[in-house]
Amino acid sequence: MRNVFLFISRYRTFISFLVLQVLSLWFLFSYNRFHRARFLGVANEVTGRINTQYNKVEDFFALKAENQRLHRFNDSLLGLLPRNFSVHDTSMRQLQDSVPYDTAGHYRRYSYYPATVVYNTVNAQKNYLQINRGSAQGIRDNMAVMGSDGSAVGVVVNVSANFSQVMSLLHVQSSVSASLKRSGDFGTAEWDGKDPRYLLLKRIPKSVEVKKGDSVLTSPVSFSFPPGCLLGTIEAVTLDNTTGMYLLKVKTAANFLNLQQVHVVGNLDFEEQTRLNQETKKIIEEPKKTPR
Repeated sequence: MRNVFLFISRYRTFISFLVLQVLSLWFLFSYNRFHRARFLGVANEVTGRINTQYNKVEDFFALKAENQRLHRFNDSLLGLLPRNFSVHDTSMRQLQDSVPYDTAGHYRRYSYYPATVVYNTVNAQKNYLQINRGSAQGIRDNMAVMGSDGSAVGVVVNVSANFSQVMSLLHVQSSVSASLKRSGDFGTAEWDGKDPRYLLLKRIPKSVEVKKGDSVLTSPVSFSFPPGCLLGTIEAVTLDNTTGMYLLKVKTAANFLNLQQVHVVGNLDFEEQTRLNQETKKIIEEPKKTPR
């Protein structure tokens, strides 16, 4: 103990400098938005590269099951390719692949980017996963993330050049608009911070017929997720006495304990939808200086 005090006494100036330096950096990054953003970007890059190396070892032990899921998912996608369909047409027309519209007038609304999970947590109340795609590969904030089997996983919340941080559905602040496949009624899927295998579906009226095993999907009113992504299946049905509505326990379709390959989904109309939403709130909800 005497040696410890002697060491502190001898290097007290240097120790004080270190403490003050750490304190000043903490103040800088906590109260300065620009420096905090720069720090998060650098931290994402550093931790992302470390996690990439660690993930290579982890991937080896889950390759077989992951490849089977990817094969089933890719097989279903191949069946939807335009080359599998034909229309008898005797007219002459020029086709251009670069336009976003097809010959039936449909346009592309969602774009997909493959990615690999390099970091993932499930034991905290605020869980995140990190993927090896960033702004250099076209990833942006608020993009949805799906598992290799098409199940909902989370939403991108922070992006660096080559890596992205994703807020998992297993996050107490996560809230996803969901609907019942059988009835189409809307609700909100959230996590209570307890079991990583289950979500809670709220705001479903008790007048709706709900059964165990019913599928829960992302709803058409979600800005980030495409409609119809599988969130999970109903495991238990209870009634919330405080709201008079159902509180449904949903078993997640995604296996968060073994996430390896994912798809990042970009809504090409996201900016237009959010801008319209914000402008509408500004017009309607903000008080007017002059009466109508």
